[in-house]
Amino acid sequence: MSAKSWRLAILGRALLSARTMKHLFSIGLLTIAASAQAATHYQVLTSAKRDTHAESWQLTSADLPGHRGDARWSINKRTLHGGKQEGVDLIEVDNGRLQFRVIPTRGMSVLDVKLGDVRLGWNSPVKEVVHPSYINLHDRGGLGWLDGFNEWLVRCGLSFAGHPGEDKFINNVGDEAVMDLTLHGKIGNIPASEVIVAVDREAPYRIRIRGRAHEVSFYGPNLEIWTEISTVPGSGAFRIRDVLTNNGTYDEEFQIIYHANFGRPLLGKGAKLLAASEKIVPFNANAAKAIGQQAVYAAPTKGFTEEVYKIYPKADSDGNATAVLVNPAGDRGVTVRWPVAQLPYLTQWKNTAAETTGYVTGIEPGTGFPHNRSYERKYGRVPKLGAGQSRTFELDFTILGNAGEVKAAAAAVKELQGDKGPEVQKAPEE
Repeated sequence: MSAKSWRLAILGRALLSARTMKHLFSIGLLTIAASAQAATHYQVLTSAKRDTHAESWQLTSADLPGHRGDARWSINKRTLHGGKQEGVDLIEVDNGRLQFRVIPTRGMSVLDVKLGDVRLGWNSPVKEVVHPSYINLHDRGGLGWLDGFNEWLVRCGLSFAGHPGEDKFINNVGDEAVMDLTLHGKIGNIPASEVIVAVDREAPYRIRIRGRAHEVSFYGPNLEIWTEISTVPGSGAFRIRDVLTNNGTYDEEFQIIYHANFGRPLLGKGAKLLAASEKIVPFNANAAKAIGQQAVYAAPTKGFTEEVYKIYPKADSDGNATAVLVNPAGDRGVTVRWPVAQLPYLTQWKNTAAETTGYVTGIEPGTGFPHNRSYERKYGRVPKLGAGQSRTFELDFTILGNAGEVKAAAAAVKELQGDKGPEVQKAPEE
């Protein structure tokens, strides 16, 4: 063999080896991807990017061969019709014990949750699941958000949350200008662009409903939130886990409040909110007058004016805060647990008005309190998210179905609080 032939042979073997390596590497990646796919069942229900949308869809535990969970669960997606709810998407999940309903059309809000005789939700005068196209956020001085307000949990944000009013911003020519902020922001009335169902094929077989919504404007914020509500078949608990990302070029202010709302059967005369805390501050002068009864709820009262309290929660050794709502009999309740580093503040909204007006309380972990953004900024409670950065928010809810579970949850809060009670301010923040 000539020197030239020998060099060509060596080069050929090298190229073959490189191609073989690349092929093997590709097989490895495909194997990993296939393994991940096999571990979780995925279904895309809505995708703006793919221009696809399922009007109706269903999946049950019987549809997944090899799914070994004992509970028989189901997921049903349908479209509502009639009145102002025409065209609204609804996803209903039954984990075999606990049921919840998610509204992709309304920012992935959760309409209600049920377990046995306990319902997380409330009886709003707004009976239909209102399509965002019927909401004018600027109505009634910025209170138009209330025209669709009937969910158990609605996210407030993302670029602003809280009370309506003026705030400053930088306009398209770089000048400082004034804008009118509306109640609780926009995200609760933005339909999800992507909606995905994911069911783990391996224990504990968690069921996940995911949705992505965008709050974006030219010369404005470019925020994206991936929401997720999940549960394990047969359990009485569920989890919310969201990831907020700034897709813009510059640092961006953001606010998020998890506005969870509770009416009967948990709310009633003598119901209590239990939460270990460092400090409690009345929101305004009206709340200050009732600060002595902050933790206890009254019966429905015609003409009641809402009372709001700002709570600085106390974290346990793992960095988590806990709030417990207990019914008047002390045999039913719900707990919410979350990392204080993610959501450092807790708002308690007491609206024990007449039943027809809306008898409800809000237990609302957040990045701040529901003042106007200009007010919150003054107190350092408007965080910023760097370009390309993300923040995660996690909340775990457990429904308490008997007196023993309620007693244990109350004891845990009492232990965390310790012998020293919270600082209770008699007057609003100056």
